[in-house]
Amino acid sequence: MLMPRQPVPALQVPTLTHGPYDLARDQPTRLSLVVFYRGLHCPICLKYLLELGRLLPEFTARGVNVIALSSDTAERAAAMAGKLGAPGLRVGHSLSLATARAWGLYLSTSRGTTSIGVEEPALFSEPGVFLVRPDGTLYYGAVQTMPFARPHFDELLGAIDFAIAKDYPARGEYLGEV
Repeated sequence: MLMPRQPVPALQVPTLTHGPYDLARDQPTRLSLVVFYRGLHCPICLKYLLELGRLLPEFTARGVNVIALSSDTAERAAAMAGKLGAPGLRVGHSLSLATARAWGLYLSTSRGTTSIGVEEPALFSEPGVFLVRPDGTLYYGAVQTMPFARPHFDELLGAIDFAIAKDYPARGEYLGEV
């Protein structure tokens, strides 16, 4: 399990149009927003990433660097990016499942063709959303076992505004006896 205020695992993936992504070299002003999505086969991911693309300027204005990534191949990631129509959104691909697991993401096996007629990969990760400080430590994390009920990006923007205004610390860091 990832712990707030502790370093997150290494994260390096190719992107479609923004060159190689390395979280350790991202250098945001305030935070990196790392959004793991299931892949091209997921219609809920498409809707979720459309909202992220729409709000990308809001995150950027707050000093938050954003990447959306999956274990999809470059070709499948390009198909998803084509549906998104958000050229400023970094879309990473070819995430290894070992890296997904290191980030605490749940893994699923294929159930065949989805409701939108796209074949699921044999194995893929379920969603996760993370805010990482420039020093590489976890500020916020949310993981799902299913594609439903993800954090809303407009609410996340409000939380970032609050955290900045109040210098609010990362929470959930206690590891002592209970």
